[in-house]
Amino acid sequence: MDLESLISEAATAGASDLHLESRLSPATRVRGTLRVAGEPIPPQAITEMARSLIGEEQWPCFLERRSYDLSRTVRGVRCRINVLRTSRGVGMAIRLLSTFQATVEKLNLHPDLKKFTRHANGLILVSGPTGCGKSSTLAALIQEINLSEARHIITVENPIEYSFRPRRSYIRQREVGRDTPGFEQALLDALREDPDVLMIGEMREPETMRLTLGAAETGHLVLATVHSATCAEALQRVVASFPAEIQGGISAQLADCLVGVISQRLRFRPELNIRVPECEILVATHAVRNFIRTRDFFKIASALETGAEHEMWTFQRYAKWLDSRTQWFIPGQSPEPAEAAGLPLPLASNVPKSHHTSASHKPAEVSKDGGRLEIEAVEGGLENILKKFK
Repeated sequence: MDLESLISEAATAGASDLHLESRLSPATRVRGTLRVAGEPIPPQAITEMARSLIGEEQWPCFLERRSYDLSRTVRGVRCRINVLRTSRGVGMAIRLLSTFQATVEKLNLHPDLKKFTRHANGLILVSGPTGCGKSSTLAALIQEINLSEARHIITVENPIEYSFRPRRSYIRQREVGRDTPGFEQALLDALREDPDVLMIGEMREPETMRLTLGAAETGHLVLATVHSATCAEALQRVVASFPAEIQGGISAQLADCLVGVISQRLRFRPELNIRVPECEILVATHAVRNFIRTRDFFKIASALETGAEHEMWTFQRYAKWLDSRTQWFIPGQSPEPAEAAGLPLPLASNVPKSHHTSASHKPAEVSKDGGRLEIEAVEGGLENILKKFK
């Protein structure tokens, strides 16, 4: 019994999560249902698994904090792993991420979400409960920018879940704990690094939220996630995270910079045998901004109900759209578009497609050391490229 085999078996079964703990049988979550099967894992075996994952250098950090977050690619499966101490010893919670590059089409999301990424600045929030696919939706929005525009994108994550390969955008990914001590420091650094787009893996602390709002106000497009069940709750949670005496100012700041909120949950569709995001989509209209400024968050529900002309979606309307949908992307069955499949795109919109060499049409490979970014070299170098424009 080894970790690679357990992850491989879980991936084959279509599991989204794998739970391991000393003296307990492995548990997998398949299409939202928890399944427990197999022999209990000996304490020494799971401790050795955890130690090899974390490494000797960081093992003392785990012993001190009693938890450790990391990401790895195991047998071709990208995993987000939380190693923790429990009453029985060492345990692991492993999220098996999609093997394909997340895009709006591949996640079966509504194409209206692409319009959020066309904004030059402001704040986009993605909300929902744990395990509802927030990180995948965030990755899909970043990939939409990457495939269509030349922007400088900086992501701050804990840990890095999806590795992006630069297409038209220039992408830097920073992992909290490895590349930066925390979200706060990474955000302070980012404002000095000439970004166009910032992606914040999760907003938990008030200081992180304050810096995120500041970045959205100062000419950057910022994408972040919040744990909440609805769009209104997401906005209320941000404001309520601050002391009462400054909540009025925070509400005004949030109202001024908000672009939109996406709240989602996963629903299993038996006819497709997959789980599909079901969304509530809020667009920051004048009325919505006024409700946020006056902290009348309960009125946002009525704005969603009457906001169809502004491309807003309630959960009910979105569910009806899903029921009427006929074309779906099913992993392993649907053909992938050339762009989404990982074929290179020009770095600038004025470069003809015919100028790409066959050497640059290699599929993306994710390394096992955490998924470092690699920018492919173009055959012939700069001189040959310049000759083609003469």
